[in-house]
Amino acid sequence: MSILYKMSEIQIKPTISEMEILQVLWKTGPSTVKEINAILNEKKLRGYTTTLKIMQIMAEKGLLEREAQGKVHIYKSVYSEDIIKSSVLHTMVDNVFEGAAMQLVIQTLGNYRPSGEEINELKALLAQFEENQK
Repeated sequence: MSILYKMSEIQIKPTISEMEILQVLWKTGPSTVKEINAILNEKKLRGYTTTLKIMQIMAEKGLLEREAQGKVHIYKSVYSEDIIKSSVLHTMVDNVFEGAAMQLVIQTLGNYRPSGEEINELKALLAQFEENQK
């Protein structure tokens, strides 16, 4: 799909269970329900029919595409990881932090211990922001 989306034009609000399935699809690529369910069960047991039902709903919502290959269906994400994560982030900033993105950053850093590498990435990002302000 080569259409460019403006974040204001798409409202993607996957549930936690849907995000778990999307994470698997982004890592593995197009997959069957059986394959996805096996990967999900490595972290938390869930029934095949539960995973199937969630994926059918996701297809109805337009989050997944389903292609029949013989007796099995192959599912893939309609949207890229960046588009979904950006949409979820915008929704969270707007609804949880009342549009204050810095509050999200402060809350995250206050509740999470970044590694040395992550701190260096943050410093580099801040330096880049400062450079762009000049």
